[in-house]
Amino acid sequence: MEKIKSIIFILLIIVGFFLAGCNSSETEKHTQSVVTENHSEMKMMHNHMVNDDRISLHLSQKKAQHQLMNMRNHLKAVQSIIDYLAKNNFDSASMVASSKLGLTNEMKMMCSSFGNKEFERLGLGFHKSADRMSEIIKTKDKTKSFEALSSTLNYCVTCHSTFKQ
Repeated sequence: MEKIKSIIFILLIIVGFFLAGCNSSETEKHTQSVVTENHSEMKMMHNHMVNDDRISLHLSQKKAQHQLMNMRNHLKAVQSIIDYLAKNNFDSASMVASSKLGLTNEMKMMCSSFGNKEFERLGLGFHKSADRMSEIIKTKDKTKSFEALSSTLNYCVTCHSTFKQ
């Protein structure tokens, strides 16, 4: 169980790092403390950013800000899910997974509006996996719930390592 929590924590840090640019000083302070604690990861991220060969989505400023807001909201939802699961509040965790991360018509339109089929595929996969996660969480099996969350987060990691704004 601790291994699963550690993996999820590391994934959240990575996703948070890719969402850098947040204006929250609290987020920046937390990110800085994580970077300070793990210098080798910071060096790797710096090299990745300098040699950033990810695919650009060529977003307008307005669309880029909107997408950042969506991703930050997704990250907050993931944080809530982890908190609820840690407290064995499976009903609330399932509700957040479905309502905040699940596939809606709005999310379908959003994912298809970027003009990149691979981005669309990953986005739709993310939202569908969140719906699956919601159903798995309802079983109240904490291990399977964290595995489902890890699977959903894998879409985040894959997308952020493939694409940039």
